[in-house]
Amino acid sequence: MTETQLIQGCKENNRLAQKELYEKYKAAMYTLAYRITNDFEDANDVLQEGFVQVFRAMEQFRGESTIGAWIKTIVIRAAYKKVKQRVTFDDIDNLPDNTFVQWGNSLDSEYLEKAIQSLSHGYRSVFTLAEIEGYAHKEIAEMLGISEGTSKSQLFYAKKRLREMLAEYVV
Repeated sequence: MTETQLIQGCKENNRLAQKELYEKYKAAMYTLAYRITNDFEDANDVLQEGFVQVFRAMEQFRGESTIGAWIKTIVIRAAYKKVKQRVTFDDIDNLPDNTFVQWGNSLDSEYLEKAIQSLSHGYRSVFTLAEIEGYAHKEIAEMLGISEGTSKSQLFYAKKRLREMLAEYVV
């Protein structure tokens, strides 16, 4: 099925088209949900809720972006909503300090991923959206319901915290 046929099939509630769309994007969307929620169960919930929203809102997809980008936006919002249910996104002064994580002797992608996951949810969400997903602060602010200034400061402090945690691994 072409992407156009896939989208049209989903708009017509064709279960095979929906399954194919889900299979095509589930891994990437799960990874994104996990990076934001930092919890396997929550990421599964977000994935399920996100795709329910995708299929319910498929008629609203106008093709102004790729279907993948549209799904990603829905999943990001669902993940952030899930995290927000656990913790209130407060002023950065009220965010808890993170403790150092003891790893091994060398820095690799696994250690970097652990460091990112150990950030508070506000720092982690903005860092993931800005540095990993490539969104601008204006887009992040709209997605998360925060100001651009908050997005910028969250990213600044997330990077600062990561530098502190990873300082012993940087030569």
